[in-house]
Amino acid sequence: MRRAGFVLIAFLVGSCSTSGGPATSASADAVTFKPGADGAGDPYFPTYGNGGYDVAGYDLNLRYDPKNGHLAGTATITAVATQNLSRFDFDLAKLAASRVTVDGKTATAKSAGNELVVTPAAGIRTGTPFTVVVDYAGTPGQLANKTLGDGGWLRTDAGAVALGQPESASTWYPVNDHPSDKATFKLAMTVPDGLEAISIGVPGRTTTADGWTTWRWTENAPLASYLSTVVIGQYRITTGTHDGKPMVTAVPESVPADGAAAKSVARTGEIADFLAKQFGPYPFDAYGGIVVEDERIRYALETQSRPAYGQAFFEGGENSSVVAHELAHQWFGDSVALEKWQDIWLNEGFATYAEWLWLEHDDDVAVQASFDRTYNSFNWKLAPGNPGVAKLFGTAVYDRGGMTVYALRKTIGDKAFGTLLTTWTSEHRNGNADTADLIALAEKISGKDLGGFFQAWLYGTTKPSLTY
Repeated sequence: MRRAGFVLIAFLVGSCSTSGGPATSASADAVTFKPGADGAGDPYFPTYGNGGYDVAGYDLNLRYDPKNGHLAGTATITAVATQNLSRFDFDLAKLAASRVTVDGKTATAKSAGNELVVTPAAGIRTGTPFTVVVDYAGTPGQLANKTLGDGGWLRTDAGAVALGQPESASTWYPVNDHPSDKATFKLAMTVPDGLEAISIGVPGRTTTADGWTTWRWTENAPLASYLSTVVIGQYRITTGTHDGKPMVTAVPESVPADGAAAKSVARTGEIADFLAKQFGPYPFDAYGGIVVEDERIRYALETQSRPAYGQAFFEGGENSSVVAHELAHQWFGDSVALEKWQDIWLNEGFATYAEWLWLEHDDDVAVQASFDRTYNSFNWKLAPGNPGVAKLFGTAVYDRGGMTVYALRKTIGDKAFGTLLTTWTSEHRNGNADTADLIALAEKISGKDLGGFFQAWLYGTTKPSLTY
């Protein structure tokens, strides 16, 4: 993620009660069933996500009417119980469920703040796959966050945009909204004829009936839920293939077809190929990018396989650096996702380093020069290893994170560092990892004790010495 203009970037749920009795607390053979936790246990955001189950996939069939801002449809969620479940929660904000079933049987559902609490007709044993179908509707909106800014569903003049970090998905579908629970994603979005509905992954067939058009998208690689998006409006969509995979870019009709934004995202394939030489094979089944023209979105976000870019990034002309940053996230942050938000430097530090690599390649600005400029002007009281919620998207996470990556390269040497990059992205592909995992891998590959190095660069509050 990057925010324009900076070195960094940047509810109530309607309730329903369906028929069907509550789950029993124990079965005939004395198995005890307990509710899943109402949070994933992240120290920064204790109420984000939920416990007791692991989602395998989301399959959404939705309809949006921009005239009244109404969203309605069905979410089919496949999951596996990770404990003996008597009930479980989904994150769902400002939308009301009218009917919920679990494995085809009617469940009881009620709202509790931004949670949809589901009690199946019978307890679900640990390790058991189950399917939840939620019919829901309402007028989606933003999730307010005084510290980080609002995120989620934004109604626009022509349509809508669903975008935001660290949470946004719960404003438009029921979800386990934390990066630790990655899942596949399918979307069929029906909108009035004349509007486009762009999302992530591989495009499917588009059908039209009775004045409405349904757009279909499939992302088969598991994703953290904040990396899902849908953008509805009047767009020029360019489709093709790159390296045998679909390439879809979308630019608003209000933005010049030959302008800076269009030219910048048109370099997506070129930049992705360059990064693949550094990081290993591109991890997803599709490429692309979406430009969003809305003054409220002054950031770019690495939505999986198809990053979204606020138009503000292109107001000064072509900007391939932001494209490089968001594409780097496809490896660092998307394919290899966070386990907890404290480790966001793993996302932003590597993406900042990737920008420096691209500047060296495209503009002949040496990575060392980018490092030196940042190193000589940085406020070292700001540390990225545990930045705190207020500094989650602060300069330490981006700039000092990027410096940490480059300093690691210099400390262990280019050969070991190159092996580290490709090993990290292959061993953790489609999964989650944390800082401890990176330290362990770096020490294994380099044969060096790097505890002091990482302590100084990630947690220290004085300028680290350059000992390489």
